[in-house]
Amino acid sequence: MSLLEFQNVSFANDGQIILKNTSMNIESGDFISIIGPSGSGKSTFLKICSHLLSPSNGNIIYRGKNVTEYSPPELRKSIGYCFQTPYLFGDTVLENINFPFFIRNLKPDQKKVNDLFSMFYMTTDYLNKDVKNLSGGEKQRIALIRSLLFKPEILLLDEITSALDVDNTKIVENVIAALNKEGTTILWITHDLEQSRKYANKLLTIEAGEIKSLEVIL
Repeated sequence: MSLLEFQNVSFANDGQIILKNTSMNIESGDFISIIGPSGSGKSTFLKICSHLLSPSNGNIIYRGKNVTEYSPPELRKSIGYCFQTPYLFGDTVLENINFPFFIRNLKPDQKKVNDLFSMFYMTTDYLNKDVKNLSGGEKQRIALIRSLLFKPEILLLDEITSALDVDNTKIVENVIAALNKEGTTILWITHDLEQSRKYANKLLTIEAGEIKSLEVIL
């Protein structure tokens, strides 16, 4: 049984068809790189995966059930989404890091926090920083840490390294690759063709709202 399945999924907005009659299976443990021209429907595809958008037609099946059968908070705990432009709320980094614990009625786990900051080569001094004073790259890494405090079953990544320099891109790639080896299913939109083949086991090409190809990378 597939972990996540698209069944003849289409999405239209203001009369414009953005995703057309898409069917595919995503298996547990997959690392799928998603490529294609800007405006081809890649981000819409990810948003539908996480039920941030509802398909105009067709069904999304997660673990054998239609995603509409899950409550949004329940689904978001299992399917994490990191946007190209990271969104941090409140005033401090600490508020963002505590949030995943708060919504689960749990006390913050400082060891887990420390370990993740260390993986991203950041110090916990960042916890007291004002989010408005962070660079784009720092915001992206904080958003990733927030998403990984409770490891999602599926992690959706939308060009998350586009604002990072070479060194920080390598750090993020290594963390995501390690996460995949531990069992997390990854779907990653990238415009970097070298990056798209570096860790993925499948390469999905979307053009003009349709799947052009799904290549298995050996």
